[in-house]
Amino acid sequence: MTEKNSQIESRDLNLWYGDAQALNDISMDIPVSKVTAVIGPSGRCKSTFLRCINRMNDLIKDCRITGELFFGGRNNIYGRNADMVAIRKNIEIVVQRPNPFPMSIYDNIAYGPRVHDMRDKHKPGRGR
Repeated sequence: MTEKNSQIESRDLNLWYGDAQALNDISMDIPVSKVTAVIGPSGRCKSTFLRCINRMNDLIKDCRITGELFFGGRNNIYGRNADMVAIRKNIEIVVQRPNPFPMSIYDNIAYGPRVHDMRDKHKPGRGR
């Protein structure tokens, strides 16, 4: 990583859906404890870039990503030893419209509790 005060850094990040390239050599730093906006016209791959940050694009068929993306001074989240559960527990994205994973409704609803190892249907003392 080049800057110590960056929470997220992308270096030469590229993304393809099949043969169509959606992102081309995106390099940017997102500072720690700062509000950062990604703005632009509709259809310019802003959401595609944001989905790269927590690896949501991994679930899209024929999606290929190259380059590096660092989070919190740690290793490249696209590196071989990246912990997908830890990445998705620590990086959240709020979108305008619901964007379910390409799986069943049940699996979409159960995804959060599964990655947080919440297996009991109901524990005494918890709200419903």
